[in-house]
Amino acid sequence: MYHRVEKETQEDLTISLKNLEQQFKYLKENNYSSKFFSEIDTPSKKSIILTFDDGYKNNFDYLPPLLEKYSLKATIFIPTKFIQEGYKDYELMTFEDIRNLNKKYFEIALHSHAHENFRDISTNHIEDDLRNNMQILDNENITYSKILAYPYGKYSKNNPEKSNVFNILKNLDLKYAVRIGNKINFFPTKKPYELCRIDIKGKNSLIIFKLKLIFGRLKLF
Repeated sequence: MYHRVEKETQEDLTISLKNLEQQFKYLKENNYSSKFFSEIDTPSKKSIILTFDDGYKNNFDYLPPLLEKYSLKATIFIPTKFIQEGYKDYELMTFEDIRNLNKKYFEIALHSHAHENFRDISTNHIEDDLRNNMQILDNENITYSKILAYPYGKYSKNNPEKSNVFNILKNLDLKYAVRIGNKINFFPTKKPYELCRIDIKGKNSLIIFKLKLIFGRLKLF
């Protein structure tokens, strides 16, 4: 799981271009099979999905040549309100930018519309928000996979709220949903709406990256 990419950075949610290329090069040289979520049922060893949240313009600027260079793919989770109205002082992609991403290297998926914490809003609000997320992408003629990254990685862990949210995802025909979790996923899975992602921090060294690929959570780092 990544967010922003910059030439230089000191932020956890931003990775430097140099570090990202080192990581991509390692994946390529060690025969990791880069996939889209739409290809997740295709068996292969050492499968990995690279994800980027929020649709930052720096993803559009820096990722295409890197993905092409190392024959990798990436899924970008889009919160449509961010694209429409902006987010803090960050520059976001436009819908035109998103449409222009090469489908050979990029898959678009859902990150809700308003990017609200699902623990803080009603299930009815969640359903309306996700329908809005999909409708806007449809209206903008953007092809996307019905995969959700929970905003902030959060959803209710308690029933009946948890079951109600999962029922909404199922009724909307979403195939998978991802949180953070920092654990390795194994397939086939019995928890399609609780897939984990490994959080790659901006300051993580290549050694830490390698260890996270194997173990997921590292309690010492």
